[in-house]
Amino acid sequence: MAKAKTVYICRECGAEARQWLGKCPDCGVYGSLQEEIREKESSAGVSRTWHQKPSTHSKSAAPIPRTAIKFSEIDTGRQMRFGSGFGELDRVLGGGLVPGSLVLIGGDPGIGKSTLLLQVAYQLSADLPRILYVSAEESGQQIKLRGDRLRSADQNPEENLYILTETGLETILGELETLRPQVAVIDSIQTLYYSALGSAPGSVSQVRECTSALMQVAKRENITLFIVGHVTKEGAIAGPRVLEHLVDTVLYFEGDRYASHRLLRSVKKSLRSDP
Repeated sequence: MAKAKTVYICRECGAEARQWLGKCPDCGVYGSLQEEIREKESSAGVSRTWHQKPSTHSKSAAPIPRTAIKFSEIDTGRQMRFGSGFGELDRVLGGGLVPGSLVLIGGDPGIGKSTLLLQVAYQLSADLPRILYVSAEESGQQIKLRGDRLRSADQNPEENLYILTETGLETILGELETLRPQVAVIDSIQTLYYSALGSAPGSVSQVRECTSALMQVAKRENITLFIVGHVTKEGAIAGPRVLEHLVDTVLYFEGDRYASHRLLRSVKKSLRSDP
């Protein structure tokens, strides 16, 4: 029978502790430990003898890789980028969108993250056959009403833009694998829920596992993935710091929510411009 286990995880560095501490012993941040309940498998159901099984391969046989490839076989050709429909966004991204990349965009509430990405989805739907917008915070009617106010008269995304209002990670992953869109938007990562974990949405383990699962599907299906992230009162993206390490690019959408100008700032961009 599974046993419940209580751990305390730092939302800044992801370190674990057996008891609550006012200060994280690894990164030194005060008040960053969060309680999480995990189910631990019974020791009777866990096999620990897999590493003791004798190898079936002869020592004299030539070694054959399973999935690894030689360093000389890696293609270093130019990455095929495509435009988002907004020149300034393409410039911040290093020249455009890269298939299979993950872009994390954070900003204050109401700054316009969802509006910006919905406009991008509208622009891309004119040239690409499948664009998926996953909203875990708004209904389909709310998205359509806002989209109708934003789009121009010559834009008609109804045929190529798909809307999914869902918080369950399993359903979203299934839709990505079935639809296989060229570009997908996840709004937002802090509201997704993985049922295998007992913690609440937005916790350290939920954000980490959901982002990792989305990354695997995006890389495997070659999907350009935009992920919306909430920010804390200090202005940093909420959740564990590992979230920023998992993605390829981190953008901050900044400015006064009551003003007409916004600033899009890149703090991490591993996908550089082509020479």
